[in-house]
Amino acid sequence: MINFRPSESRTSTTSSSVTAEKAFSFISKGWREVKDSTEADLQLMKDRATSFKNLASSFDREFENFLTSASRSTFPVAAIANSSSPTPAEIDFVKNLQPKLSEFRRAYSSPDFSKKVLEKWSPRAKIRIDLSAIKNAIVSEVEEIDERERYRRRSRTRVGDFSWEWKGEGIGDAEEGQLSRNWEPIRALKTRLRELEQKSSSSEIIESLKNSELVEKVKSTLKAICKEPEYSKEVQPLDFQELLACLVRQSGPFLDHLGVKKDISDKIVESLCSKKKNQLSLRSFPTGESSILEGDNINDELDLRIASVLQSTGHHYEGGPWDDVSKQDGKRHVAIVTTASLPWMTGTAVNPLFRAAFLAKSQKQSVTLLVPWLTQTDQELVYPNNITFTSPEEQEVYIRNWLKERVGFNADFKISFYPGKFQKERRSIIPAGDTSKFISSKDADIAILEEPEHLNWYHHGKRWTDKFNHVVGVVHTNYLEYIKREKNGALQSFFVKHINNWVTRAYCDKVLRLSAATQDLPKSVVCNVHGVNPKFLEIGERMSAEKFSKGAYFLGKMVWAKGYRELIDLLSKQKNDLNGFKIDVYGNGEDANEVQTAAKKLELNVNFMKGRDHADDSLHSYKIFVNPSVSDVLCTATAEALAMGKFVICADHPSNEFFRSFPNCLTYKTPEEFVNKIREAMCSEPHPLTPEQRYNLSWEAATQRFMEFSDLDKILNNNNLEMEGGVRKSKSVPNLTSVVDGGLAFAHYCLTGNEFLRRCTGAVPGTRDYSMQHCKDLRLLAPHVENPIYGW
Repeated sequence: MINFRPSESRTSTTSSSVTAEKAFSFISKGWREVKDSTEADLQLMKDRATSFKNLASSFDREFENFLTSASRSTFPVAAIANSSSPTPAEIDFVKNLQPKLSEFRRAYSSPDFSKKVLEKWSPRAKIRIDLSAIKNAIVSEVEEIDERERYRRRSRTRVGDFSWEWKGEGIGDAEEGQLSRNWEPIRALKTRLRELEQKSSSSEIIESLKNSELVEKVKSTLKAICKEPEYSKEVQPLDFQELLACLVRQSGPFLDHLGVKKDISDKIVESLCSKKKNQLSLRSFPTGESSILEGDNINDELDLRIASVLQSTGHHYEGGPWDDVSKQDGKRHVAIVTTASLPWMTGTAVNPLFRAAFLAKSQKQSVTLLVPWLTQTDQELVYPNNITFTSPEEQEVYIRNWLKERVGFNADFKISFYPGKFQKERRSIIPAGDTSKFISSKDADIAILEEPEHLNWYHHGKRWTDKFNHVVGVVHTNYLEYIKREKNGALQSFFVKHINNWVTRAYCDKVLRLSAATQDLPKSVVCNVHGVNPKFLEIGERMSAEKFSKGAYFLGKMVWAKGYRELIDLLSKQKNDLNGFKIDVYGNGEDANEVQTAAKKLELNVNFMKGRDHADDSLHSYKIFVNPSVSDVLCTATAEALAMGKFVICADHPSNEFFRSFPNCLTYKTPEEFVNKIREAMCSEPHPLTPEQRYNLSWEAATQRFMEFSDLDKILNNNNLEMEGGVRKSKSVPNLTSVVDGGLAFAHYCLTGNEFLRRCTGAVPGTRDYSMQHCKDLRLLAPHVENPIYGW
């Protein structure tokens, strides 16, 4: 039974009212609104109860009319047979149901309807809730209300004693169990209400309500309703005013030269961004996060805005004036780019490989060696002994195995490949496409260009000095000497000389010439930065305790420019003076048949053999190495022969300047002196190398000289030489030399972008970009995909 009893008396509030005042302050503020709402709800409930009562009375009258009409009517047989007409049995059932319906109607129409229903249908249970504390607190909060209002409130229904009572009279055990299961939610609610009644104070009630699941759901609902509008996760692109502000800010040095002071530029930037100042941070944080910049610095907020736009596009800023040169592993990075690769046994393949190994050995910097990759048809033309590779990985294994066998340690450096094409006329590998892009921007720190003129003759891509912090060129080859031997050599060498000056000046910060035999290039110094394979020094140490059993030999690629012309001329002119002198020649090459035919025609005492590695056991016992070449810049074979403790007979030429300090190096100027040096060497034994001489020939000494003369020791040891705080300095006012170099680089880029001009200067057709075969071998994007619109 539910009873609403009037309040017996209002107890005076003491100290507990203070606590209740704090707990229910939010109720007192809106009590008048709550009161009005309660009155309206009660009135609505009364109206609905009256409507329900009227409906029950109407139903009772209609039912009585139905019974009366049914008892008075006659149903013929035909009508009874109709399935849609009521049968006598149905009429009797309705008559028997009438008393129960009448009782049901009276129960619904009586004032104590709820009491009757609950007494008949509910399980036996009783729950009482004592909310007097709530009542007292509410009353104490509204003491300022006048007596008339308080009287009206007391005369109406109060929250005095709210009790529910169920009595299940006449219900069997089975039915009672079924009802108990049906009323299980009510049982759970009763338990929770009993726990609530046991609270000793209103503060405990409020605390329990705060922690209840219902309150949490209410909070979450309110947050969902009142949450701040979410900004679109898509960052809006920079608008015109922001782009113009960036342009003005970056053009500060230029505007300063025009007389526009920096403070004026700052005001222009601030005026352009002032309207958007309140939006910059919000647009930069689409997820609703607050800006980390609390100040009013518009430049910082503009930088943050630009960074957010870049981040939203997935762009990762690499390189440029804000590039952090301190790599993740704390090392600087050196990229060595060369024009040849093993198994082609040429100086530009062997020496850069050793340089990479010994630079990486110190573990002070990370090293990458970038070598050309040739297609299958070009490999067959270049590599000896029919050696070919189906993949770059296979060639890399070959290179590393060859190197490990000679240096005796595992060199920790990376080997990468760029597309290259072999040019038969020049017997050289020409890079295809932009070689610089095969070094990632994050590793673009220091570049060593082996043969910088060769690499950049037809280079059409990013300027090396723009991408790298420091670019060093190492000149290996005396191309002018080779070109002079060709048809119209004088004219060709004139143009090549100036082109070499052009490209080295435009693309290098420093140029190292191995000897004075090369042309005098801009920004260049002369220094031998090559060493010999450690294996040759071991051979020399072993052979110092033994005697040489063989005479003289010559080793080199069998082309006329490699000294074969000079050798045949000397042997033919001094044939009578060298009676009985025999020399063995080892080499393979394009001019092998012509060289052998010329020697046979002149009846020279020369024994030609196939080319082999200079460290081969069959060459250890030779006492004299003859090298009459004047086309070399610095002959690697000469250094290797000296390391093995042999005599070396060579021309008095700038290319041999480094070797003159060794006592076993015998130089000559005339054919007569050549004969005298041959006789001297035949009649004596070589001098053992001193420790200092051995060190000067080693790659450790060569690496030390390279670090010193290329300025790498200063750059690697002092990050602030060209960097300040790990940020590359921006030269706002470049000097005249830098301006000219930049103009030369731009002009070269424009000229090499035209295929007609490239072919006129002797470029291999199609080397402006790599071929589809290169794409397959190196797993590259097709050129038309990489550069959809090719321009100048």
